[in-house]
Amino acid sequence: MFYFLGTWLDRFNLSGAGLFQYISFRSAMALITALIVSMLFGKRIINYLKAKQVGESVRDLGLGGQMQKTGTPTMGGIIILAAILLPTLLFAKLNNIYIILMLLTTTWLGLIGFLDDYIKVFKKNKAGLAARFKIVGQVSLGLIVGLTMFFQKDVVVGDKIPVKTADVTVNDSVVGLENQDGPTYKYVESRGPTTTIPFVKNNEFNYQWLVGWMGEKGIRWTWLVFVIAVILILTFISNGANITDGLDGLATGSSAIIGATLGILAYVSGNYQWAHYFNIMYIPYSGELAVFVSAFIGATVGFLWYNSYPAQVFMGDTGSLALGGIIAVFAVLIRKELFIPILCGVFLVENVSVMMQVGWFKYTRKRFGAGRRIFLMAPLHHHFQKKGYAEPKIVIRFLIIGLLLAVITVVTLKIR
Repeated sequence: MFYFLGTWLDRFNLSGAGLFQYISFRSAMALITALIVSMLFGKRIINYLKAKQVGESVRDLGLGGQMQKTGTPTMGGIIILAAILLPTLLFAKLNNIYIILMLLTTTWLGLIGFLDDYIKVFKKNKAGLAARFKIVGQVSLGLIVGLTMFFQKDVVVGDKIPVKTADVTVNDSVVGLENQDGPTYKYVESRGPTTTIPFVKNNEFNYQWLVGWMGEKGIRWTWLVFVIAVILILTFISNGANITDGLDGLATGSSAIIGATLGILAYVSGNYQWAHYFNIMYIPYSGELAVFVSAFIGATVGFLWYNSYPAQVFMGDTGSLALGGIIAVFAVLIRKELFIPILCGVFLVENVSVMMQVGWFKYTRKRFGAGRRIFLMAPLHHHFQKKGYAEPKIVIRFLIIGLLLAVITVVTLKIR
């Protein structure tokens, strides 16, 4: 909103109106606003949830102190959603296709999570929303995002081609040395299901390669392969964040670290000079995502004020499903989804630990008549609780690992 207001006011040469044209300024304002919303209004929302007795009912899993969390307000994800959506609506360029998709993702998954929490709290059904309905919601969103990415004309990448200095026009995105000592390049917009591969020098991968062996008929189905990939990534990471949300501050802190890293990747990918310097894919118009991710970082850090140990509020599925989905879709939009196994390593390990535990238990029960376990308890953070580690120590160590993975992800821009 303020972007368009600033553009209009700038016509009258109003001092300061031009600031809203700068992504850096609007990103900073979005982060500050998100912090204010989550921290200032968070307490009021927590008190309201307490008054309405929207409390968490926690089973005693034999982890020590777990029952002390009974009655802590849940559905605190409302705070996160508000702190993301409001600054984005105020400071982002709302006709940008990437911003539209992120707003849709936040709202869509937030509503699914809210419905799940509502059934648990108000309908007294501990199972919450049936898993099949969650999956349908996630798959539907993945379908929308995937099809939009593949077919929408504004979703493009920049192909770098060498040009002569004399052929450069004022509107060209030009990089390189404009003299005899080096080449000059300009970016030409093109469309295609390409993404970035970490640790590879010529680091662009086209999904068309997966069906290219089938010839022309196979290439026609590239869109389907791409959409399936988006659906799988969205579902896996969204559920991974949901599973990770088992200790105070773990999912929130991990999401903040991941969000900051994605913000760096989005900024360098959306600026043709930085993209040229790092020799990575240039994605026109994606720089606007820096505003959204700044709001995301502010919202998660602000929520951590109340969610750190001992938590005054839980985010519930309202927050965890949305956080995971936002991270997954954001990575897809900036063509960095193949970085997810590194960047989202904590979510990945937590998710896989559950899959391994359940799969091995079912297999051994069928094979030996009694189920056996790999971990003392899944997901993995409960395994360490069973081993006697204090909850804050587990969270801090997981966050340190998450920070290390984030640094590695950024470093991959130069390591090839």
